[in-house]
Amino acid sequence: MAYGGTTRTAEEEGGGLRTALAGLTTRGRSFLAAGIAAAICAYVLGQADLLRVGLLLAVLPLVCVTVLYRTRYRVSGSRRLSPSRVPAGSEARVHLRMDNVSRLPTGLLMLQDRVPYVLGPRPRFVLDRVEPGGRREVSYRVRSDLRGRYPLGPLQLRLTDPFGLCELTRSFSSYDTLTVIPRVEPLPPVRLTGEAKGYGDGRQRSLALAGEDDVIPRGYRYGDDLRRVHWRSTARYGELMVRREEQPQRARCTVLLDTRAIAFQGAGPDSAFEWAVGGAASTLVHMLERGFSVRLLTDTGSSVPGEGADGFAGASQESADAAGLLMDTLAVIDHSDGTALSRAYEVLRGGNEGMLVAFFGDLDEEQAAMAARMSRRSGGALAFLLDGDAWVREPTDVPGALNRSEDRVRMLREAGWTALTVPRGASLTELWREADRLRTGVGVVSGAEGRS
Repeated sequence: MAYGGTTRTAEEEGGGLRTALAGLTTRGRSFLAAGIAAAICAYVLGQADLLRVGLLLAVLPLVCVTVLYRTRYRVSGSRRLSPSRVPAGSEARVHLRMDNVSRLPTGLLMLQDRVPYVLGPRPRFVLDRVEPGGRREVSYRVRSDLRGRYPLGPLQLRLTDPFGLCELTRSFSSYDTLTVIPRVEPLPPVRLTGEAKGYGDGRQRSLALAGEDDVIPRGYRYGDDLRRVHWRSTARYGELMVRREEQPQRARCTVLLDTRAIAFQGAGPDSAFEWAVGGAASTLVHMLERGFSVRLLTDTGSSVPGEGADGFAGASQESADAAGLLMDTLAVIDHSDGTALSRAYEVLRGGNEGMLVAFFGDLDEEQAAMAARMSRRSGGALAFLLDGDAWVREPTDVPGALNRSEDRVRMLREAGWTALTVPRGASLTELWREADRLRTGVGVVSGAEGRS
C-alpha cells in the first residue's frame, strides 16, 4: 500500500516570507538578535568595525531564509506497509522512498513520519544530497499490543541550510492506515457440533439450494452441457433453458460476541474483553478453514459480513475476503451501551444457525436464562464465560464469584450448551480441547451424536 505526492518550495507553497521567517531556528534567531544588538551598540558608540560585525550576523540568517524560500527543487514521497494488516503484538515494516523529480540537486533533507504514540517513537531520518532524478529509501518498524486502525502520516520533510539557521517544513497530504487485528490462536479440529465438514451429513443436514433438479431452470449460458437442457421450460419460455446444478449449502457457524460494557471489567491487551475478541477471531478463522459459512453476531443484533441474503459468508471464492472483513471489524470493535442480549436472541431465534459459539461476559440471572434459550435453534452450542471479577481480582477476594459462575455454567449446560468458564490468562486452544472432552464424556450438548 503506497501513496505518492510532491512537496514544493517555500515560494510555491510556503504562504509568504513571513512563514519562511518563522522557520528560523534558535541559532538563526540568536544570530539575528546578536547582529541587531551589535548594530545598535556600534551606532551608539560610533564603532564602524562593530557595525560591520553586526550587519554580518544579522544578514546571514536572512540570506539563509531567502535561499530556502527561493529553492525550486521538488521531491515526491511514497510509503509502503509490509504488511498492512498485522496481528496485535507483531511488527510491521514501513518503507519510505523519496525521489528528486527536479533538475537541481537537493540540499540536506530531514524526513519525519507522523505515527500514533502507541506504535512507537516518531521516526526521523537525515538524507544527504539527492542528485537530480535520484532516490533515497529508508524504513522503520511499528508495533502495537492494542488492536485498532492507526493512521500513518502525513510525511513531513524539513529543508535546512548548511549553517542550521533556518528550517522549513513541508508535508504531504496523504496518509496510510495500519490495521492491527486480534491475535489468532490455531485451534485443533475437534468434533463439537452435529456436522463433520462444511458439506457434512450430520444431525442437521444441509439442504440443496434448489430442490428438484428441474424445478427452477435458468437460461442457457455459453459452455453449458446440452444434456442439461430442460425442453419443457425451453418450449414454455421460447429460449434454451437448462436445469440448475445442485448447490449444497455449506454448514453454518455463528460466533456471538458479547460486547456489553457492563459485562466486562478492566482494559488493555490482557483484559477479559480483549481475550473474548481474540477468541472470536480465532474461532471465525478456524471455521472458515474447515469449510463453514460463518457470521459474527454481537449483542446489538448487528452481524458481519452483513444482513443480506442469509447473512453468512465463506464460499470458497469469498473465504479470503470474508476473513479480511471479519478481522477488520474485530480490529475496531468496542464496548456497546446495551445491557441485555435480547437483540441477539431475536436474530438467533429466526432460523437454523448451525453451530453457535458464544463468548459471554458477566451474566446476571435474567441474561443467563436468555442465553440458555439461544441454543434451541442451533446444531450445537459452545459457550465461554468470562467472569469480570475473576479477571481483575483474585477469586478469593470476590465472595460468591465462583459460585455465581458455576451457577451460570450449570444453567447453560442444562439448556444444551457445552459451557466453560475462562480463567484469567487461559489458552483458547486448551479450552477448545476441553470442550470436546466435556461433550464426548458428559454428553450435555443436544445433537452430540453428530459429527463436527
